[in-house]
Amino acid sequence: MFTSERGVVEEWLSEFKTLPETSLPNYATNLKDKNSLVSSLYKVIQEPQSELLEPVCHQLFEFYRSGEEQLLRFTLQFLPELIWCYLAVSASRNVHSSGCIEALLLGVYNLEIVDKQGHSKVLSFTIPSLSKPSVYHEPSSIGSMALTESALSQHGLSKVVYSGPHPQREMLTAQNRFEVLTFLLLCYNAALTYMPSVSLQSLCQICSRICVCGYPRQHVRKYKGVSSRIPVSSGFMVQMLTGIYFALYNGEWDLAQKALDDIIYRAQLELYPEPLLVANAIKASLPHGAMKSSKEGTRCIQVEITPTSSRISRNAVTSMSIRGHRWKRHGGSKGCRQTRFSNDVDTVSCWNFQSQFKYDLNFQKIVFKI
Repeated sequence: MFTSERGVVEEWLSEFKTLPETSLPNYATNLKDKNSLVSSLYKVIQEPQSELLEPVCHQLFEFYRSGEEQLLRFTLQFLPELIWCYLAVSASRNVHSSGCIEALLLGVYNLEIVDKQGHSKVLSFTIPSLSKPSVYHEPSSIGSMALTESALSQHGLSKVVYSGPHPQREMLTAQNRFEVLTFLLLCYNAALTYMPSVSLQSLCQICSRICVCGYPRQHVRKYKGVSSRIPVSSGFMVQMLTGIYFALYNGEWDLAQKALDDIIYRAQLELYPEPLLVANAIKASLPHGAMKSSKEGTRCIQVEITPTSSRISRNAVTSMSIRGHRWKRHGGSKGCRQTRFSNDVDTVSCWNFQSQFKYDLNFQKIVFKI
């Protein structure tokens, strides 16, 4: 670490201590533009033996619990690098050198599992139904859906999945390590749209390293340093994929695609079905060429939306629509001819329901053919 970078970090540490509380919002707004500070902090975190690591972790935690949204996001951007440093040190069994990083991770976790009143949070997620349209699909493009009695009884019902409450943790152990880290990645993914490019790059790089360290692919990737295998859980890999999917469409195509391949490689070795399913689904949906996405401006995941069409409401034929045609064209008809026509309409209407709505023109040819 250069002397100039060390000076930037030390100035940052002393500046916040003397900052009056009224100046906190302006300080938080200007902090995200200090690129030299961010790069210097990354170097501090990457050096477990640095004497600046402990005060840096302490100040990052103070940012997180300050209640200022901008300061909270400033700490969150370093989360992938902090997780990697903790796992790398744990794999080398040098636990004492990761004490301040572990304390920071635990502090963020314990703050996130409770609300402002100190009550445990319960997260909920509603599973979307394929029978209702969304930005990802149109029900009409899926094909016919049989209106069975079971389907009708469940129409309009939605399934909600709950997560939590999560227990407080005083230390990270082999048993609860990935429960905590998975939840932390979930919090990071919830703020992905606010993360700078350097944070997304760090996410892609640590995902690749975690997945290939200790395996033959590590020599292909030419990763040095940690040579021990780092254990991962299925849920942790799914959360990694969430961030990678976002990075693919937001300016980090090459790094994200490499990380996606490494996650699939590790999931195949571990025989984890969930990350394999998600990763292969992401890979199958990727465009053939590299995405030329701007690193600035609004961040979003790009999807192709099926154009909304009114062909169903315009062309769908029911018994009421056919009766409308009958009164319009044969309003003055009486007697046997009208009775015959009415019988024909009922017959065609029944056939129409079984044939899943043919077009008006076809029905007119059948109904009005005398």
